Amino acid sequence: MIHSISVPTKAKTVSFVWQHTLLLVSLFFMTAGVALCVRSNLGSSVISSCPLAFTLAGESAMAPNLSLGTYTNILNALLVVGQIAILRRRFQPVQLLQLLIGFVFGAMIDLNMRLTSVLDCSSPTSQALAQFAGCTVMAFGIAMEMRCASITMPGEGLPAAISKVTGRQFADIKIRIDILLVAMAVVACYMFFGRWLWNVVGAGTLFAMVYVGFAVKWFSARSGWFDRLLGYRPGIRRYVYGLKRFVNGRR
Repeated sequence: MIHSISVPTKAKTVSFVWQHTLLLVSLFFMTAGVALCVRSNLGSSVISSCPLAFTLAGESAMAPNLSLGTYTNILNALLVVGQIAILRRRFQPVQLLQLLIGFVFGAMIDLNMRLTSVLDCSSPTSQALAQFAGCTVMAFGIAMEMRCASITMPGEGLPAAISKVTGRQFADIKIRIDILLVAMAVVACYMFFGRWLWNVVGAGTLFAMVYVGFAVKWFSARSGWFDRLLGYRPGIRRYVYGLKRFVNGRR
């Protein structure tokens, strides 16, 4: 028996590339929000709290001197390993692409940390504005990333795996995982510095845990324009034909 081999059409290829181009844009916004939260010095976002504690320890020669993005990559890899341990044979190999997405996420954190290095958040007003802007930009990026419907981020992949195995609600498990990550950051602060670092886990972290979820829902309810953008199919020929019609119409 001869089996037919499914070859991706040009339309499917263009759709795939366009979808993941928009995914990269959404990751840029997410990581820009993370960087702004870190720069606020009021407390980082949940996903960056533990990596930030290790990064600061590295700058003080108490841990490997790695960037915030690199420590975030390590955390994302551990989250994927956790999924494999929980799901075992039910873990889908395609989900290993989370490692690639996580790597891009970490690289973009480092990029946005450099881009925001000029910010001076020394006053309470500037700190509050940076934290609010960071959480809002992050929520916008998360809402767009969800609409892309691509590979799950490691931070969502682990609670999704636990939910699949236990049958419990994803949202409840997600909250518990977030609390665990923040608790790990606090433990790291005491382990390295012997005290609570409020610029790692502070009022801004609590604000992010509450506000970002609501902001994501708000942006998601108003993302029809992004769905239309996602359905757009870029192609050079349409521009050539459009230019040709425009030129002919001018004659």
